[in-house]
Amino acid sequence: MAEEHRHHHLFHHKEENERPSEVVYSESGYVQSGEGFGAYSQTAEVFESEPPVDYEREEKEHKHKEHLGEVGAIAAGAFALHEKHKAKKDPEHAHRHKLEEEIAAAAAVGAGGYAFHEHHEKKEAKHEAEEVEGKKHHHLF
Repeated sequence: MAEEHRHHHLFHHKEENERPSEVVYSESGYVQSGEGFGAYSQTAEVFESEPPVDYEREEKEHKHKEHLGEVGAIAAGAFALHEKHKAKKDPEHAHRHKLEEEIAAAAAVGAGGYAFHEHHEKKEAKHEAEEVEGKKHHHLF
């Protein structure tokens, strides 16, 4: 009875930066060394092949990240308003609530900036996809 071991390989996924390489062999030839002896040699060159870019997937990823940024901005903004309300209702701990309000407001601005960044990345991916398809943009101004 042979035991079968099944591994789930949670952390052994192929990374994105690992690309399959292509080996190209050149013709072999007779090479003579300086001592009068000769041998046949064959050279091989390894070329990195670029995987095709999936612009639709890239655009979809940026859209998803943009939405996450928007949700983060809304959540942090809501928390900032909540802390502002608590600062008014709890004067004993008002200083702490004001600090948390400021931190939440800064997080909301950061998340909004991230959403804005991803929006422009999405537009750029869409523009690149249109260029590959052959659509031309005529910018007059």
